[in-house]
Amino acid sequence: MTSATERPNTIPWPPLIYLGFAGAGVILHQLLPLGWPEGLLRMVLAAIGLCLVCGGLALELVTALTFRRHRTTILPHRGATALITDGPFARSRNPIYVGNTLLVLGAGLLMGAAWLIPAAFAAAFTTQKLAIEREERHLSARFGKAWDDYAARTPRWLAF
Repeated sequence: MTSATERPNTIPWPPLIYLGFAGAGVILHQLLPLGWPEGLLRMVLAAIGLCLVCGGLALELVTALTFRRHRTTILPHRGATALITDGPFARSRNPIYVGNTLLVLGAGLLMGAAWLIPAAFAAAFTTQKLAIEREERHLSARFGKAWDDYAARTPRWLAF
């Protein structure tokens, strides 16, 4: 077996990417706060943020249960033993990373920490470059045509 077939990543571990960017966003918020709306608009943004946080957590929970049901690893540095195409994977090839992005974005809106908004997108971009693209090579090597067919019909991030 080739290295790509055995496992997709050694480092970086994607949750650490999100944690790092979120931490940087919080530090920037403390050192160089950006303006944030007040009054009703602030409350609306906080409500949207709360919905995004709850949605991100729910998506991550459902995705974790889907991994468990298919008896394959959720860990991004271990080799997949099953190609999951149902549940949240029917709408996104990366529902956990969508959930991570929603969490950071939602936290920014909820707390009024504007730096977390670009941090969420920077974390998503970095995760795609350093983890997702490797994971996709792993899945292609491991599952061949089944992966290619799935990838052709399911977006990397999200489909409504």
